[in-house]
Amino acid sequence: MDYISVSEFAAKYGIPERTVRNYCATGKIEGAFLVGKTWNIPTDAFLPRRAKFKATPLLNALREQKEAKLAGSIYHRTQIDLTYNSNHIEGSRLTHDQTRYIFETNTIGVTDQSVNVDDIIETTNHFRCIDLIIDKAQEKVSEAFVKELHRILKSGTSDSRKDWFAVGDYKRLPNEVGGRETTPPEEVHRAMKALLREYNAKKAKTFEDVLDLHQRFEAIHPFQDGNGRVGRLLMFKECLANGFVPFIITDELKMFYYRGLQQWPQVKEYLLDTCLTAQDNYKALLDYFKIKYKPKKFFDRTEERSSLREIHEMAKSNAQCAAVTISSMKFTKERLM
Repeated sequence: MDYISVSEFAAKYGIPERTVRNYCATGKIEGAFLVGKTWNIPTDAFLPRRAKFKATPLLNALREQKEAKLAGSIYHRTQIDLTYNSNHIEGSRLTHDQTRYIFETNTIGVTDQSVNVDDIIETTNHFRCIDLIIDKAQEKVSEAFVKELHRILKSGTSDSRKDWFAVGDYKRLPNEVGGRETTPPEEVHRAMKALLREYNAKKAKTFEDVLDLHQRFEAIHPFQDGNGRVGRLLMFKECLANGFVPFIITDELKMFYYRGLQQWPQVKEYLLDTCLTAQDNYKALLDYFKIKYKPKKFFDRTEERSSLREIHEMAKSNAQCAAVTISSMKFTKERLM
């Protein structure tokens, strides 16, 4: 691949060199890298498009409350609920109350049980990741941004002290998820570059596009560890970026979520329905905090809420949750068409 300098890229598009350097430093120019103090930019790199997206009432509220450090707000609730649930799915033993206490007081509190130090560190790191996706919600997803989320999440953990573990960079050793093979380390950069190029090229992203990005990211599994949390943070960010009500995967939805990821290439309804159910839960929070949101055109699920919850409750009480058939969720596909 051929590369050009900052000055050549600036002349090509008629913009200041300072702007080009800023684009490179923030990962907005795909494939640009630094050698010493000199940026090398691929000759076929495009000029980043300026975001024209108008922030939603939710995003405005999250940003304002974040700056104000407003307790008892939607920002406060999102930080605790998203961090607790996303970490809990990955094996954290901290309780919801302990997570809340750490966020509110920056202390763990008194407990008669041993606490894993990594659980505490990753909890505080996850709070910082949420702040980042709020700040950068309107920026396109880049490899640099994805790596930055991973760097923040895993900094200071026991993993960061392992020679073979790359904090803030792609995996060095092969890994698997749920017994399934993932993308080999030597192919991760190419796979991620292709995924993000395809996703960012879509002008009007749909809710399904966001879920597709998430599923394919998890299938690649670009990092040695932390893929699930980084992936769910990206999904939350992209919901904010594209005007969709975001959502949080809770423990009661975990098995449906995992099955949805596995079945996505064949049956999209599993993951789609699970995420829409989680979205309903977050909408209830928005209603409580009186934050307006725009119902999406694909369908109004109000009338389906009770039947959805019946399906989830039935499967939750049944050890054979996989026996919930595709036909029981057919209405999702029919409503989307």
